[in-house]
Amino acid sequence: MALTGDKNVILGEDGLPAANNLKRSKNVAENEEEDSKKKRTESCFDQPVDSSVYEVIKYSPSALPAKHYDADTTEPISCGLSSMNELLSWNRSEANPFNVAAVPLAPRKPRLVNCLRRTLVSHDMMGGYLDDRFVQGTSSEAPYAFYHWQYIDIFNYFTHQMVTVPPAVWTNAAHKHGVIVLGTFITEWTDGAAVCEAFLKDEESYRAVADKLVQISHYYGFDGWLINIENNLSEGAVKNAPLFLQYLTEQMHERVPSSLILWYDSVIEDGKLKWQNELNQSNRIFFDACDGFFTNYNWTEENLEWMKNYSVVQGRQADVYIGVDVFGRGKVVGGMLETNKALDVIRKHNFSAAIFAPGWVYESQSDKSEFRSNQDKFWALLSDYLYIHRPASQLPFISSFCQGFGKAVYRKGQHETAKSWFNLAAQEIQPLYYHMALEDRGWVRSSGCPEDAWDGGCSLLLDGLIPATLNTPICAKIFSLHVPLDSRIMVTLVYKASAGITVSLQLRTTDSSYCSHTDVHEVTLTSVTPETVGSGPQLESQMSELCGNRDLHGWTVQCSQLELHGCVLREVCVLIHREGEPQDMTFSCRVGEIMVLDVGTLQPPTDPVRGLCIDDVVWLRGAGSSPESSSSCLRLNATLRWDYPVESVRHFRVYWRRLRGPDPRIPPGQLELLARAYSNQFRVTELLVPEPPSVLELLVEPVTRGGSLIPESWWGRRQLSYTE
Repeated sequence: MALTGDKNVILGEDGLPAANNLKRSKNVAENEEEDSKKKRTESCFDQPVDSSVYEVIKYSPSALPAKHYDADTTEPISCGLSSMNELLSWNRSEANPFNVAAVPLAPRKPRLVNCLRRTLVSHDMMGGYLDDRFVQGTSSEAPYAFYHWQYIDIFNYFTHQMVTVPPAVWTNAAHKHGVIVLGTFITEWTDGAAVCEAFLKDEESYRAVADKLVQISHYYGFDGWLINIENNLSEGAVKNAPLFLQYLTEQMHERVPSSLILWYDSVIEDGKLKWQNELNQSNRIFFDACDGFFTNYNWTEENLEWMKNYSVVQGRQADVYIGVDVFGRGKVVGGMLETNKALDVIRKHNFSAAIFAPGWVYESQSDKSEFRSNQDKFWALLSDYLYIHRPASQLPFISSFCQGFGKAVYRKGQHETAKSWFNLAAQEIQPLYYHMALEDRGWVRSSGCPEDAWDGGCSLLLDGLIPATLNTPICAKIFSLHVPLDSRIMVTLVYKASAGITVSLQLRTTDSSYCSHTDVHEVTLTSVTPETVGSGPQLESQMSELCGNRDLHGWTVQCSQLELHGCVLREVCVLIHREGEPQDMTFSCRVGEIMVLDVGTLQPPTDPVRGLCIDDVVWLRGAGSSPESSSSCLRLNATLRWDYPVESVRHFRVYWRRLRGPDPRIPPGQLELLARAYSNQFRVTELLVPEPPSVLELLVEPVTRGGSLIPESWWGRRQLSYTE
C-alpha cells in the first residue's frame, strides 16, 4: 500500500524503495526542511524586539499532530512508532522538535571503549511513556526516576512498540552524566514475523529500514539501538538479518560517532526463535555484525564458563552483556534484592552486565513514598560490582543535586512553585549516594532530601553519628570527578548544618601530567569580594549573588578562592567537624549547592536572547485541566522559540504579563513566572489570559551556569496582540 509523505517515495510492507534512491531523496528532503526551518526562524529573529504578533481568536481544533501533542492541553509529548508504515513514512518535517535532546553526550572517565566490564540498564516499566512522556515535565506525586548514573555506561529505553524513541528527558539526564542512550527496535510473534519477511526480503528493503532508524536517532539526539527480533525468520530473512545489522551499524557510526548497535539473544542462524542464554556458534553471526550482544536471562554459571573460552569472544568480552532480570522471572540467578548474586557471577567471569527492569524497586512497592530509599538500597547492593565513572567536563562544575522531581521547585532556598513535579531534564550532576560505617558504631549516609532545597527539587542530606572516639573530621565524599584545573578557581558551598558541627570542603587533586601525586586542599570558606577577585564594578552584582558569608532563609552561602594550576580535580568531600567535648553525636547537614568556577570566566554575558518567535497558537475557552477554573476562561496555547547558547545556561525562566486591555483603566500587570525551560523552545499551555481585545508580553530569562545576572533588557520578549 502506497503512503504519501515527504519527497521520499515511501511504500508499505509489500514494497520498499531502492536504497540508493531513498538515500538521495532523504538528503534532499532533510536539506530542504532545514532550509525552510532556518528561513522561518531567521525572519522571526530579524523582527524588532518590541514588535507585536497579531492574532484573531479562532476556536478551531488544534492542527498539531495528536501523537506529538496532548489532545486536551497541546502539551508536547514523546512517543514511539507502532508499525512499519509509520517508520518508513517518518520524516524530519513531521517529527517532534520538542523530543530532540538538548544535551550532548558529556565526556567522562573512563571512556566506554576503555571499560572492560560495562553496565547497561534497560528501562522496561509498565509499558513505558508514563510521566516521562511529558517533554516539559508534569505534576506527579510519586514518579519513578533514575539517578545512579555514575554506575552505568549505557541506558536503553525499552517498550513493546516496534520503534521506541527514548523520551528527551531521559536522553538529557543520561547525556549530562556521559551515559549513552539506546532506543529499541522490536518485532514479536506472528505479526513480527510478517514485518521481518517484508523488510528483510532484500537489500533495498533492509537498507530502507536501517536508514530510517539512523535518521531518527540522529534527529532526536540519542546514540543507537537495541535490535530485538523475537519471532521466527524464514531462510531468506535470516540470511539478510546480519547484513541489515552490519549496514545499520556502519551507518550509525558514520552519522553518530559514539553510537552503538546491540543485538538481543533470540533468533539463531537457522531462523528459529530459540533463546540461547549465551553467545555461541548458533548466534555469533549477529554478534559479528554489530557492536554487542545482550544475552537472555536464564543463563547459568556454566554458560559463562564456556563463553569466556569461546574464540569468538576473545578480544570482545566487554561487548557481551549478560542479561539480568531484576524481577527474577523464570529460572535465573539472583533477581530482586538478590540481583547482586547475578552481578557477582558475571564479574567473576569478566563480562559486561545488562540490568533489565530496575524499576522493580518502584513497581513492587505499594508505598511509593519510599521509592528513594528502596532505590538507594538496591544500587548499594550492586555497588561492589559496578564502577564509578567520573564526569570529565571543563569548568564550571555546578550541582544543586536536583534529581529531576520533588515536592516543590526551589530557587535560592524558597519555593518558586509549591507543588509536586517531575522533569528529568531538570536533573543536575548527581553525587555519590551511600551508607558508610565508621569506627565504634559511627556512620555517615548521603541521600536526596526533597523536604528542603536551595535550587530545584531536593538537596543532598548528609547525616550520621560521630562516635566519641573519633577525633578527626568525617570526610563525606560526594563527587568523583576528572575536571582539569589550570586557573584561579572559586569554590562556593551552600549548606544548612545542625548545631554542634562546623562544615568545610576538601578537594583532592592529581597532577595532570603524571596523575600520580595527590594533593588534598581543605577549603576555608570565607567571604569573597569583587576586590579580592580582581574584578571591576561590572561584577559587583554577580559577586553579591554568588558569595558572601550570608544566611539566606536558613542557608549559609560561603566562598573561597584557590590557586590550582596544572592539576585535575578528582574528589569533592564535605568535612564534618564536631565542636566541643568528645561524645557520641548525631548530625545532619543539607548541602544545597556546590560550584567550582574559573575566576577568569566570571564576566557578565555579552549575548542577549536573540529573538522570540511565537508559533502554533491554539485558543481554547473552558475550564481546561484545572478543576478550579471557570468554564468560560480564555486560554492561550503557543510555542515559543528563541536563540541563545544552551550550553551556557542551567535553564530559562519563562514569564508573561498583561500590558493593556480590554479595560484601559487597569494598569499593566506584574511579571508572572510560567515555568522553567531546558532548551531554546517552550510550549505555553492553558495560560489564562484577559478577555480580548488585549495585549500581553511573553519573556524569556536565561539563568547562566556561572551565576551571572542577565539584565531584563537582554531577555527575549515578544508582544502578542489579540482580538476576537
